[in-house]
Amino acid sequence: MQWSLYLLILMGQCCFFTCRLYEYHFIKENKSWYEAQRYCREKYTDLAKVFDMTDMSRLRNSAQNQGEAWIGLNNTGGNRTWRWSLPGVEYIHNDSSWNLNGRTGTEQPGNCGRKRYDNGDKKLVDVSCAFTKWFICYDEKKKDNKKLYLIETSMNWTQAQSYCRSIYTDLASGLDQVDGEEMKALITTTFSAWVGLFRDSWRWSDGSNSSFRYWDMELFNDEQSNKTCAMTLLNRSGKWSSDECDKEKPFFCYDADKLILIKENKTWEKALNYCENNYKGLVSITNPEVQGWVQETAKDADSPYVWIGLSYRCTLGLWLWVSDYVVCYDKWATEGKTEGCDMSAGVDRGGQHEWFSHRNNETYNFICSKQ
Repeated sequence: MQWSLYLLILMGQCCFFTCRLYEYHFIKENKSWYEAQRYCREKYTDLAKVFDMTDMSRLRNSAQNQGEAWIGLNNTGGNRTWRWSLPGVEYIHNDSSWNLNGRTGTEQPGNCGRKRYDNGDKKLVDVSCAFTKWFICYDEKKKDNKKLYLIETSMNWTQAQSYCRSIYTDLASGLDQVDGEEMKALITTTFSAWVGLFRDSWRWSDGSNSSFRYWDMELFNDEQSNKTCAMTLLNRSGKWSSDECDKEKPFFCYDADKLILIKENKTWEKALNYCENNYKGLVSITNPEVQGWVQETAKDADSPYVWIGLSYRCTLGLWLWVSDYVVCYDKWATEGKTEGCDMSAGVDRGGQHEWFSHRNNETYNFICSKQ
């Protein structure tokens, strides 16, 4: 096969490949939310968490039930935390990005974020999610080489989020999207628009920071103080609502024991052979969720870095995973990537757990994927 054709095939495999290092288990027994949590922690990893729409499809497909079932989200009643709607985009507070006095007209304070785009104040403002506004969608598929789309139809924040997720990927999330160069190209007139910013006090049972929410707004009321545990409504497209935690329902657990850290220092090639002979292979990190699992696993390493299944292929001039997928998601350290025929990638054991390229003959611990 010609290299150019092979390259096109590889590129076609890029961003739609997802590696999920956990499985869902539907438990038909009726238990309260806290009983279900205890059961899942004893038998599996924890009550189910959901990272994105792909997970929602997997969750629904794992059940033969059309009723209600607990998931691992509950309202702690603590301070509301700002989050970006797009999974994997971390919210980092920056006072200079906000104008808390920037509401206009009848706007009231609230739990959703909008921006006003004009030649003046372009900062974020918190307003009620019930207002209807234009909104900005993000599309990771890059249709027509575009990532951002201004939708000139007025919707409330939840409706805008649903629209973006059904037609594109999600509401624009992260300052690099809402303030980036492509966004500036959309500004041909003054307008106020929703972006993918919201805040809530809901937390996942396992402590993860997944910002994904899938509320059925016809049934869910965030102010119902006695309904603090989340359930998925399998007869309503799997959307979520909440109920009193002592109610008894079936539930979903997840099992995340899919990675193993090998505390032996080996060259990259020997690590690769070890994982292929004993497990599925060196781990491939194809999305932020897998990166999170690798980070937790790497913390226990005996070496400063741990090998992962990423190497530079000279014949193609590309970094490729051992699965032959090109790199779509990455977490390279600044100046951490050096291309060369004898280079592979390792994850920093500490700090931000960023990726660094190392020579293949260096020896480190490594992480294998079990399946």
